[in-house]
Amino acid sequence: MALIFFSLLTIALEFLYLRGVTPFNFSYPAVFNFGDSNSDTGGLAAGIAFPVGPPNGQTYFLKPSGRFCDGRLIIDFLMDTMGVSPLNSYLDSVGAPSFERGCNFATGGSTILPANANSISPFSFRIQVAQFVRFKARVLELLAKDKKLRKFLPSEDSFRQGLYMFDIGQNDLDAALYSKSEDQVTALIPTILAELEIGIKTLYNEGARNFWIHNTGPLGCLPRIIAIFGKDPSTLDEVGCVKVHNHAAMLFNTQLHSLSMKFQEQLPESNVTYTDIFSIKFNLISNFSQLGFKQPLSACCGYGGPPLNFDTRIACGETKNLNGTLVTAKPCNNTDEYVNWDGNHYTEAANLFISSQILSGKYSGPASIDEYPIFSWLQVE
Repeated sequence: MALIFFSLLTIALEFLYLRGVTPFNFSYPAVFNFGDSNSDTGGLAAGIAFPVGPPNGQTYFLKPSGRFCDGRLIIDFLMDTMGVSPLNSYLDSVGAPSFERGCNFATGGSTILPANANSISPFSFRIQVAQFVRFKARVLELLAKDKKLRKFLPSEDSFRQGLYMFDIGQNDLDAALYSKSEDQVTALIPTILAELEIGIKTLYNEGARNFWIHNTGPLGCLPRIIAIFGKDPSTLDEVGCVKVHNHAAMLFNTQLHSLSMKFQEQLPESNVTYTDIFSIKFNLISNFSQLGFKQPLSACCGYGGPPLNFDTRIACGETKNLNGTLVTAKPCNNTDEYVNWDGNHYTEAANLFISSQILSGKYSGPASIDEYPIFSWLQVE
């Protein structure tokens, strides 16, 4: 199955070559990733023993792999294009993991703002950056003592020449929209991004030069959000997504793009790439049938049936007594027909499509360039 999916990715990229689109040459000596569940390869499961049990992982790994998905994530496919193994989590020490080609600091539930008592993950962005600083110092210390460790640890040059990836911020907006008005959330965005700015500048001072910043996806299109905030049809857009949540995401992305441009201007040796994940995912959901999917807004693994197959009382894989009946949130039979996996995260099939779009080069570019058609939504006010 791994060969089948990788072949599909290769075919997609060859098609883009024929269309005159230049794909990215995604090749770096190491990758250091910071984020939330969208790119968590086992951090939360290892860090706080968060239960990520079956049927997670069933499509590719054939067992739970610490990922909130039936299979691989976007970052897994990106690493595939470099011909290397998936990134190991910084927090997962069992099994003698290799960090030669990088390290993943992302954990599910993480926010940019510092975690609080209600946070799922205590590993906010500032903590992840601090973990990297310690990781780098420890690696250089160990390499100085034993050169044989080069097989397991990134070289000193890899820290400067490597890629630093970021996909975080969705949970900040998600949490805020539960208790704040849209105007209050809008007013909070500069504070969120100020925290991101501090972290990225810290990494720059540590020698990081290549930054790849993913904007946040269409939060209002998640089945969980629709189930909770979309009961009134007037709150939904023409696709069926919650308008307020998507608008907040677009406002966040507008300011994130401006911050990315600021990095490019103020950090003289930086190479900043801004990737429009929002447009890729929204295009997938809006044009699902043309792209080979059948269910854009229904969770594959959930309970409740159409149209969302999501119930806030029971998570994917759980068995509970609801209203006197013992029920299980089971996975669908054909995961490749679904965009959404569990009401909150995307399926492997969706992640494969998203990855191909990222690598196509159509949705990414230097942060100083905003002429791409994909950035048309940046005019939102």
